[in-house]
Amino acid sequence: MQTYTNKALFLDRDGVINHDPGDYTTNLEDFVILPYVLETLKKWYDAGYKLIVITNQGGLAKKLYTEHEVHAMHQYLQGECVFRGFEIEAFYYCSHHEAHNGKCLCRKPGSLMVERALHRFKINPELSLMIGDRDRDVACANGAGVRGIKIETNSKIPLPEEIL
Repeated sequence: MQTYTNKALFLDRDGVINHDPGDYTTNLEDFVILPYVLETLKKWYDAGYKLIVITNQGGLAKKLYTEHEVHAMHQYLQGECVFRGFEIEAFYYCSHHEAHNGKCLCRKPGSLMVERALHRFKINPELSLMIGDRDRDVACANGAGVRGIKIETNSKIPLPEEIL
């Protein structure tokens, strides 16, 4: 079995990258990047980590917003990153919600989104980690063999030197 050397920082979106108002972030106007996020992500990128967003977007199943809004938020975030000299490698989102679609394998705490990224980008899970603000984020990471780290909602993402 081949061992990959690529490493990644997987990130939950709402409450980790952008302000989580306590309900759904439904449009670009409400998508507010948290202070220090871009500077912190640049440090992770400069440390050799691929940056990958892993997010549940159950509001799609509830028809609270559309995939167009999700893409607009991700495109805006990517633009802000590129402006600062780095990029997010990929955005993975689950559009399901158990109350509307039943259970699925991709919705966190399921690990399918992380597993897909590990395979696609030839990432070593043992060299990688995931930062989220819910227990389901940690369970998702751990289910894929990635170290999960839970932070407080809407707080600062740890720097590489604070974790490694």
